[in-house]
Amino acid sequence: MIAGIPWWVLAMVVFILFSGYMALRAMKAEQEMEQKFIEQEGKKYMDRIDDAKKRKQSASS
Repeated sequence: MIAGIPWWVLAMVVFILFSGYMALRAMKAEQEMEQKFIEQEGKKYMDRIDDAKKRKQSASS
């Protein structure tokens, strides 16, 4: 007992804090993965637009 609190209560508090930390870390990693995916899809879209623009210019020339 530390300060009148059983050791298992302190262990539970530590595990709850650790769980919260891991949840935040996982959330941040997921957001980074989502951002990379969005950027990749945006690049594909912009490349497709550029290709269409080039085809249109070469067809009109």
